[in-house]
Amino acid sequence: MKDIFDALEKGHNEFLNSLHDATAWSSSQRFTALQAQATEISNMAELMGRGLTMHLTNMTDHHKSRWQESLSAYGKAFEGLTRAQSGGSLHSAFENYWQDAAQRIVLTMDTLRQRGDIFIEHEEAGCPPVLIYDYDVVMDGADLPRPCCYMLLKIKQPADGKQRATKSWKRPYIIIDPRAGHGAGIGGFKPDSQVGVALRDGHPVYFVAFRRMPEKGQTLADVTHAEAAFVRKVSELHPDAPNPVVTGNCQGGWATLLLAATNPDLTGPIILNGAPVSTWAGRVGENPMRYNGGILGGTWNAMYYSDLGHGVFDGADIVQNFELLNPSRNYFGKYYDLYARVDTEPHRFLEFERWWGGYFLLNEAEMKWIVEQLFVGNRLSKNEAQLEPGRNVDIKQIRAPIIVFASFGDNITPPQQALNWIIDSYADEREIVIRGQRIIYMVHDQVGHLGIFVSSKIAKKEHTEVTSTLKTIEALPPGLYEMTIDDYEGDILDRSFTVSFHERKMEDLKAMDDGRDDEIPFAAVARASEQQAEFYDVCMRPLVQAGVTEQSADLRRKTHPLRMQRELFSSMNPFLNMLPGLAERVKEDRKPVTADNPFVELERVNAALIEQSMDLFRDLRDTMYENLFYTIWGSPYMRWFGRTKQPGRTLMKKEELRSLPPVQTALMHIEEGGFREAVVRMLILLADSRGNVRRDRLERSSRVLTQDEPFKSLTPDERSFMLQEQTLIVEFAPEKAITSLPKLLRTKEERELASRVVRYIPGSIDEMTSHTLETLQKFHKVLGLPPASEDVTEDPLVRPKEVAKTEKVDSPEKSGNTEKTAEVAASTTKAPQKVSQRKAAQKTSPRRRAAAKPATRGRRRTTKNSEEPAE
Repeated sequence: MKDIFDALEKGHNEFLNSLHDATAWSSSQRFTALQAQATEISNMAELMGRGLTMHLTNMTDHHKSRWQESLSAYGKAFEGLTRAQSGGSLHSAFENYWQDAAQRIVLTMDTLRQRGDIFIEHEEAGCPPVLIYDYDVVMDGADLPRPCCYMLLKIKQPADGKQRATKSWKRPYIIIDPRAGHGAGIGGFKPDSQVGVALRDGHPVYFVAFRRMPEKGQTLADVTHAEAAFVRKVSELHPDAPNPVVTGNCQGGWATLLLAATNPDLTGPIILNGAPVSTWAGRVGENPMRYNGGILGGTWNAMYYSDLGHGVFDGADIVQNFELLNPSRNYFGKYYDLYARVDTEPHRFLEFERWWGGYFLLNEAEMKWIVEQLFVGNRLSKNEAQLEPGRNVDIKQIRAPIIVFASFGDNITPPQQALNWIIDSYADEREIVIRGQRIIYMVHDQVGHLGIFVSSKIAKKEHTEVTSTLKTIEALPPGLYEMTIDDYEGDILDRSFTVSFHERKMEDLKAMDDGRDDEIPFAAVARASEQQAEFYDVCMRPLVQAGVTEQSADLRRKTHPLRMQRELFSSMNPFLNMLPGLAERVKEDRKPVTADNPFVELERVNAALIEQSMDLFRDLRDTMYENLFYTIWGSPYMRWFGRTKQPGRTLMKKEELRSLPPVQTALMHIEEGGFREAVVRMLILLADSRGNVRRDRLERSSRVLTQDEPFKSLTPDERSFMLQEQTLIVEFAPEKAITSLPKLLRTKEERELASRVVRYIPGSIDEMTSHTLETLQKFHKVLGLPPASEDVTEDPLVRPKEVAKTEKVDSPEKSGNTEKTAEVAASTTKAPQKVSQRKAAQKTSPRRRAAAKPATRGRRRTTKNSEEPAE
């Protein structure tokens, strides 16, 4: 005890020190401290009031309109009843409705029985992927030095002839599905899916799947090592193709970030669909799921449930949490939809339920990492996540383009959680440029979380456009962009969308959020979670583990409510033996009621009211959760308590960015280079003046920079380095970038040819903005050329005898890496063009080769372009 009192006297207790210091404060100091606390309380009260107001406003508006619709529907239903009564057909209408309802009940119950049978069959088979495509197992993670339950599948081309033949030289696609309680395959369980889109475009498609039970001792580090081995294997199988595209869905999204950050040389573009990365983020009054850690418990909860599972966490608990997020849909709506459309709905219902009901397991170490590092600690966004001891995961190490797909309709991963890591990782958009990074995001207005990677509409539009745009996306200068799909032409079956890329700033991302003050209380939750986990590990875990056996853990999993509801409603239940025969007789004698039956309308209204009442309960619950969270964790003391967990990554000041070595190196060589550097610099200046790039312009730019000499002879790494260097010059010295152009283009022929190239890519002069045209005229003035007045509609770098191929090609040797274009006629300035091309085709400087060398992959052919030919 003496040591304790000595420690207190020596000032080792920070909290008591603060109290002691407070007693020595003057009156003005005390007043200042109290004023600061009052300000914090006032700010938190304002935040809670804002959230409560938003909740009440949304509930009032939403439920008011639904009540009005229900009352109107009630009125129509009663009008129908009145007409039927006056016409003497009320009795027959009721009789027809009752017969139809009874038949639908039988068919619905039989469908639920089939769901139970499918569940049991799926479990006994080990819950294989729910892919509709045949596949071969290329690699098994269980055979690796660090074994895990993951495996690499090669998707086979369907024999229906609807997809193009797979071409080994095209960029492979690797799809990583989420391991969040469910099994693998949701990215390819229907034709219009991510797998289907890539197959239709002729890409080799690989799928990262996983078994139901993890390997003993498996960690997320083992999983990341296995995924890296899978990517290497795919690259070996396609030596003539660019680096694979890696697509991560939901939890597979942050897994893809881990893969790309720890292995920056392996992947091509990475696509993150609905991936939660900045897990504290969200809008007050809209995103309640993020409060679960502070209301339901932090890391110790995952540890406790893993102990009950004898070291294994049951994914059914995660799925149950998802279902509770929207109880009206999961506990009533989907079953009523099945009942109401039982003649057409069962197939779709059973296919989805096969995936939804496949419950997978995670090791305790995996689940603890996910909760501790991501959802409670938010460490990945703050550069504090450690995949292994002493090995931090730095998102800024990623070199491949990053495409992020989010939606305002996603209540599990709102756009703020999908995008705020960009704000947390980079000082501003210029640092993204300095690091040679391309980050493209796309935000949908209303699709839900599952719809991002399940919806056929999203697959036909967003995923198709992303896939086609990847052919040219690497032609974008480094920076932050928003991808928009603006409009379309053609009928419903053959729509053509207009895709544009708009330069964005950090302020555009911040504008999606309502501020970051609402994230401060999460720091206190993170610190409390660590302390609770430590207390549980030392004091409670030995007692829990002593009372758990493998048999008791297996019994708990088998009696989980989600499993029980399927097993009890299956053919194992003897009371349901009569259902199959009864359902067959009903189908033979099926008499569906007419759509204008008044009792059918009455049924729909009652179902809508039941669903609305459950939604009202959900909204009230979410409102209570949010206010309870901020009441507990938003006080001044809790802010003080969580202060050690608040600091994020230390970002450079904006004025310090110019001093970074890549910027200084680029500026030192602002007057060095030749035709290639000049053309790239002018194109970047024009794009910067527009602020956005349409896909057709991007495709022309990509064609020139990858298929026309003197650019064609560049390796992908040399081309990328040149783009980055010229982007830095334009970003940090835009005026000198223009005035130094004559030093790069020394002859009149070179200047005229360069002018024609930079006029060809943007398109018609009439379509240029005034700022773009002004920039173009600056080029002509500084180069001593007459003002630009004519359009250039044909590629000036294509030699007169070259004709673009109008047919699709089957191999890179035949295609010469050319995109499908219209026939290109001879240029009007033939002789000067040939001369200038010979002069412009200078060799790459040793400095540029040395800079590009570290990223070059030795086993790949250096003559292969960075993208496959467009199809």
